[in-house]
Amino acid sequence: MHRGPDRSVRRAFAAAATLTLVAGVLAGCSGDGPDGTLDDFLAGWRGGDLSKVGFVGADGGKIASAEVLNQIKAVSGDLAKQPLTVTAEGEPKTTGDNASSAVKLDWTLPGDVKWSYTSTVRLTKQNSDGWQVVWEPAIVQSELTGGDKLQLKRVRAERASILDGAGRPIVTPRKVFNIGVEPQKVTDLAKLRTGLAAAFQKVGVTVDTSNLADRVKNAEPVAFLQLITLREPDFQKVRADLEALDGAVFLSEERPLAPTRVFARALLGTVDEATAEDIEKLQGVVQGDRVGHGGLQQRYDTALRGTPGVSVVLARSTEDPDAEGTEVFNAKPAPGKPVKTTLDVRTQTAADAALAPQKQPSSLVAIKVSDGSVLAVANGPDGGTVDTALTGQVAPGSTFKAISAYGLLQKKAVTADTTVACPKVAVVAGRQFKNAHGEAFGSVPFHVDFAKSCNTAFVGLAPKLGADGLRSAGEALGLGGKWDLGVETFSGKLSPADTPTELAAAAFGQGATAVSPLAMASATAAIARGQFKQPRLVLDPAPAAPAADGAQLDQAAVTALRKMMREVVTAGTGTALKDVPGGPVFGKTGTAEFSEATEDTHSWFIGYQGDVAFAAMVEKGGAGSEAAVPVVERFLRGLAKG
Repeated sequence: MHRGPDRSVRRAFAAAATLTLVAGVLAGCSGDGPDGTLDDFLAGWRGGDLSKVGFVGADGGKIASAEVLNQIKAVSGDLAKQPLTVTAEGEPKTTGDNASSAVKLDWTLPGDVKWSYTSTVRLTKQNSDGWQVVWEPAIVQSELTGGDKLQLKRVRAERASILDGAGRPIVTPRKVFNIGVEPQKVTDLAKLRTGLAAAFQKVGVTVDTSNLADRVKNAEPVAFLQLITLREPDFQKVRADLEALDGAVFLSEERPLAPTRVFARALLGTVDEATAEDIEKLQGVVQGDRVGHGGLQQRYDTALRGTPGVSVVLARSTEDPDAEGTEVFNAKPAPGKPVKTTLDVRTQTAADAALAPQKQPSSLVAIKVSDGSVLAVANGPDGGTVDTALTGQVAPGSTFKAISAYGLLQKKAVTADTTVACPKVAVVAGRQFKNAHGEAFGSVPFHVDFAKSCNTAFVGLAPKLGADGLRSAGEALGLGGKWDLGVETFSGKLSPADTPTELAAAAFGQGATAVSPLAMASATAAIARGQFKQPRLVLDPAPAAPAADGAQLDQAAVTALRKMMREVVTAGTGTALKDVPGGPVFGKTGTAEFSEATEDTHSWFIGYQGDVAFAAMVEKGGAGSEAAVPVVERFLRGLAKG
């Protein structure tokens, strides 16, 4: 068979002819082979306009081009709006009045997933003066027939876990009990409500049952009316009480949960169903997805969430609407990548428990002295909503005397035994500075001033420390540095100490100095080990720019300071800690003023025991010995119990 001029020449000729020959040309007709009609069909498919192409059905009957376009959209189903490239593969194969051509379809599916395959386009010029396309759903996908359509199914990726320091998932399946009421078993509603309230009070929760009568009245007799979900330890405390109540019922199940309800809650964040705002802001998130809110879950949400897969299913017109359909393509989801932290479950649990009785906002951070690993990040009450432990910016109060004392000892301005006066009041440039409760200890050794937390002694020593000495001591212990722990933190801000009164205030932790509990726990760990090491919290993915280790601290100065911190516990303001198990405790109390408009103060304690350094802060908690020291005592006793 003679194939005529070269194809490219024919197409150039046809294009030129189109400019001059308009009248009398039938839509879709091509007298010089099927390839021109094929090209018009593919271009029209891509462009959404098939008016240049003629169509017949498999039975030979004519079909309007607009109807073909509608049918392409219909059988494409969920893929109709997805990007598609359609190209011819090779020359059409012609046999008499019929021809066929392989075409390649390249879809871009959600998530930039590529799906490519070939199908066949049949053409004919039987009973016609030109080539026409034989329309059939199989052009779109070879297994499609009339009434079928393609469906997209999203395959969710498995969300990865946040891991503790031992590499174990913090959130694991744990048993819970759903507590409810079964209407047909209720014999005395008033007695039931009273009994439920008493039972729930035992585990510290309150459940509103004011509408229980209406719920019981309007429900099916065998319905389960949900009231609350309890973890197994809490449930076991009230199980006998619930079993004694007619109408109270419970069902058990497993849910992915942290070790306790408040476990590092502000740090970890939560995983919840995506909100409308999430869907709008987060790429690839759809209704029904679960996303991280707050803390590490939100910061690392993309990595933890993974990449969803996609499945293309052929839905038959005759199938049940709920049928699965026939899968013709599948791109498997990529599971999320876990985030590894340094948290220690035992230490974190002890820290959370230590804050539990405290009604005021409170925080506790624990750091492993030997390597800087953050063992616990606790906030209260009830786990906290803001991670003050890491990001708070508050005055350190007298805990900063540990930093000032290091600076004074390092400069050899004093020794631990130097006599330093502790008057009731000290005046600097007309401003009065006082001790707590109007105390005065007279002329005593510096280590006594430190143990008893004498403000006026440090005011008197401030000129010897100087602004440069205060800054260099703070920086040597890591305060105010550029840290990268893989999560938002505040490393502190040192006072400029640029006036005599500001220097005096800064020397005992007031003025413009601001710290977080993390910053003070880190400074305490530096004192304990003799060198600043930036705390470590997120290990993988590794933070991009952690701070370098500091220089070795002055050995004589830090040794003297440790002895002074021990005296705080044995004979000073922290004596409540002298008999806690686990070994000797070294520390410093702090009472931090934060506003001239109130006499309320923040309560602090920093310290270390063995290989664990810590800082506890209770907002508006009063003196350090009043609130922070009891928190630390509970923490250390809980830690000793394991």
